[in-house]
Amino acid sequence: MANRLKERYTNEIRPLLQEKFGYQNTMEIPKLEKVVVNMGLGEAIQNPKALDAAVGDMVAITGQKPVITKAKKSIAAFKLREGMSIGCKVTLRGERMYEFVDKLISVSLPRVRDFKGVSNKAFDGRGNYNLGLKEQLIFPEIEYDKIDRLRGLEVCFVTSAKNDEECRALLKEMGMPFREA
Repeated sequence: MANRLKERYTNEIRPLLQEKFGYQNTMEIPKLEKVVVNMGLGEAIQNPKALDAAVGDMVAITGQKPVITKAKKSIAAFKLREGMSIGCKVTLRGERMYEFVDKLISVSLPRVRDFKGVSNKAFDGRGNYNLGLKEQLIFPEIEYDKIDRLRGLEVCFVTSAKNDEECRALLKEMGMPFREA
């Protein structure tokens, strides 16, 4: 079974972007390369069990087991030592990536309270987009009664676009609800 967002990208979005930006070569057309979902857990310093709950949430949300991230430096003010587990991340590619993005855009983002769209300013200048989410509850896989506390997460869309304008056009065509400025 092919993913509907991937089919839409191949059949509708690619030709539209090629026409809009005047690409000669089809390899120039921007595409989504990977999506990185990251959850930082400052609380894991005092409560190592919090990491297990976060990993469980991440598996439910993405359908893939996350990698535990460790501290690179010791920071005395935060009681943090080098090598301590302080978060988890998942890198999605291929079918799982398209499935996650489709679910995020069509199901999860509309569930955000008082949602007016995502920020237009979260581009990095190299054709990538970062989205911060305040709580994991917006995903339908997470059951409200089963969570111990609300955790935010970051979603980074890495594209092959050369600049922010191309990346914005790609994500907008995929259905990303950008805030009207």
